[in-house]
Amino acid sequence: MNSVFKALSHPVRRRIIAMLRAGPMASGDIAAAFDMAWPTVTGHLTALKDAGLVSAERDGSSIRYRLDISAVEEALAFLMDLTGARDDLNDKEG
Repeated sequence: MNSVFKALSHPVRRRIIAMLRAGPMASGDIAAAFDMAWPTVTGHLTALKDAGLVSAERDGSSIRYRLDISAVEEALAFLMDLTGARDDLNDKEG
């Protein structure tokens, strides 16, 4: 869980997550959206992958990244528990 929140603490990584919500993207397309060196973008993608927020698969000569929603759901559930929002939801449903 710590790695998820650490990964989400950086604005570039949050922007990558937002981009991937629309669907899988090639690493080159992700990198093109940022004005930074390729190794820096690769470092951000690696941090997201290590945190379990994205998965990567080879697609020809490039790598496609996709959002791994299960890690996002786990983090969201943790935050909802922390704030009591989950209890509020359960009270409304019951």
